[in-house]
Amino acid sequence: MKKTIYCSVIGLLSFNLNAQVGIGTPKPKSSLDVNGKTTLRKELRVGGTSTQVGSAGLNGQVLVSQGEGLPPVWKTLNVSFIEEGQYKLINSYLSSDQVGITNLPDATSTDIVYKNSVGDNITDVSKGKWVKITNLETNFTIKNGKNRLTYQFQTGVEIKAPTTATPESVRFTCGVFRNGLLVAVRPDRIASNNNSGKLGLLDYIFTLNYTEQNVPVGPQKVEIACRKIDASNTNAQFAIGRNVDGSNGASSAFTLESDMKVDVIEFVTYKN
Repeated sequence: MKKTIYCSVIGLLSFNLNAQVGIGTPKPKSSLDVNGKTTLRKELRVGGTSTQVGSAGLNGQVLVSQGEGLPPVWKTLNVSFIEEGQYKLINSYLSSDQVGITNLPDATSTDIVYKNSVGDNITDVSKGKWVKITNLETNFTIKNGKNRLTYQFQTGVEIKAPTTATPESVRFTCGVFRNGLLVAVRPDRIASNNNSGKLGLLDYIFTLNYTEQNVPVGPQKVEIACRKIDASNTNAQFAIGRNVDGSNGASSAFTLESDMKVDVIEFVTYKN
């Protein structure tokens, strides 16, 4: 007696006339169509042929699509993976200026401002007579409200006393303004010496570094401005980001130029 035994696995495997295999689906849409979780216990090989085993890639490589109809390939990333919860550098903005500032107004005894506060408006003369370094203006947009902005400003400062053998000094300050409001400031003082060999000239490097956290989302304009607080002699020449008019080649706008760098760093999150 002949017996016929029919075996089937319902809901697990299905086949069609085009040799397509479906797992978890009765109507596969490709050669292998998996509807459900997949566990891979060993390597994944791609790019093989009927006579050659595909490549499993190298340690640390990632699988990259080449588009429809083409096999994926293993690639080595030139940047490291960023885990969720870390901060990532999104962009860096660099600017420089050799025009500088030579026309800082002198404050009189009635309008000397010794103190500034975060949030001061750059146009409020009661908070000081600020002068911008125009070419250092930086514009960008913040897209993630959880962030850090790092400001790095450096410039040369120079003074020349009207009398070579008489020391003179100037107190000044420079600040970072974002959308017209002060976010970082640093005061300083430069003084000439009585060395006649230097013709009353003295210069040095001024720096201001600051990190601002959680800047609101939206367009941002960052500017650098400086102001003179007071001077021992109003006839002393003073310049920021360039040489004074009477330097006679001892210095230049190139050696005293202003440089500004803004780093935009954002918190990393992954959305499903």
